[in-house]
Amino acid sequence: MPTLKIQELREDERPREKLAQLGASALSESELIAILLRVGTQGANAIDVARQLLAEFGSLAGLARARVPELSRIKGVGPAKAVQLAAAFELATRLAKQAPSREVVDTPAQVWALLGAEMSMLTRESLRVILLDTKLKLLRVEEVSLGSLNEAIGHPREIFRPAFLFSAYGILVVHNHPSGDPSPSEADRRLTQRLRGAAELLSIRLLDHIILGNSEGGRVPWFSFREAGLL
Repeated sequence: MPTLKIQELREDERPREKLAQLGASALSESELIAILLRVGTQGANAIDVARQLLAEFGSLAGLARARVPELSRIKGVGPAKAVQLAAAFELATRLAKQAPSREVVDTPAQVWALLGAEMSMLTRESLRVILLDTKLKLLRVEEVSLGSLNEAIGHPREIFRPAFLFSAYGILVVHNHPSGDPSPSEADRRLTQRLRGAAELLSIRLLDHIILGNSEGGRVPWFSFREAGLL
């Protein structure tokens, strides 16, 4: 049975019309991507091509990390659509980086809500410090270092420096694992112990060290040293 073109679908099944009537949250990932693609290819409509993209790169996060040449090789995409997709994902990344409201940030779930969407798409480890006031409300987020594929380099001196610069009461140390698995390495454990000792000497509250991964396979997308009783 041949694939129906988008215009041959019922109106309530067409991504653009569905978004206009029900809002973007009512659409699946493939339907949202199909809107960016606009048209498909011979024998496959835009939704089919979107599904192929998600399957090829494993997930929405994997697709967001793909470079333009990789996207262009997918049948039905090509250079122009690849650039449009890359631009859309970059806008999402920049939006995630913008200063959020002065909310309380004290749990791994709150850290994930604040930084997870952006940091789960990074291809290198980024080590950041979340600065908090005496009510544990967000002051700002500072990137301390951007490391290699599997290592974020951070010295306690550089990690605690933003706390002094911005008069923070406490900090949350956060870094990502590009592999998606947030399980701590031995280097992560050693860094946490060094940070705990430095925090005591500097009289700054180290509230947690959190590693962010992704939720593929239904796993919890973070590891908290505090929750694990290691801090």
